Parts: sequence; C-alpha cells; structure tokens
Amino acid sequence: MGALRSSSTALTYSAPTVSRYEKLVQKLLEGGSDASFSFTDLCYILHSSGFDETIKGSHHIFSRSGVEEQLNLQKWRGSKNAKPYQLRQVRNLLVKYDLGSQR
Repeated sequence: MGALRSSSTALTYSAPTVSRYEKLVQKLLEGGSDASFSFTDLCYILHSSGFDETIKGSHHIFSRSGVEEQLNLQKWRGSKNAKPYQLRQVRNLLVKYDLGSQR
C-alpha cells in the first residue's frame, strides 16, 4: 500500500512503486501484447525468475533447478521481439511453477 506523508502545508499520498520485473510479468501474463513483446524483456523476466541461460548461436536456452522443462528461445528474424508461441511457453511455465511473483 502507499503511504500518507505529512508536510508543513498538506498531506500527500505516495503511490506504491512497481518494479520493472513486476510490470513485465504482468504484461506477459495478460497476454495482450504478444506480437510486440521485446525479446530482451522476456530474457530479463527469466533471469529475474532464477533461470540460467546458455547461448548457442541464435538459440538462448534457459533452465532452472526444480523446473523440468528447458526453454529454447530465439528472436524473430529481423526483429527485436520474441516469437508469440515462445511467450505462451514462458507464460505457461511461470503459471505452472508459480514463478511470476518470485524474485
């Protein structure tokens, strides 16, 4: 929750801050922007969720202890965005293992 702060003239309300990670996970879980979700942002979510990354050519392979699946991700050719089916894979994995709220 936010906090009320008192100054000499008036009360002001400071809204709670939402981290970049929380904003990106919320955007991913809502699923409304799959066609324009940044590949870099998707990798940031996975790193922040405790995944290790191995890069082999254009393939970014993510794994994490306690998670059976490995994720093999690539950018769209000629784009900075992630592929929509890969966003669905990550979304399903975050939900399955309840990782979207962890840091």
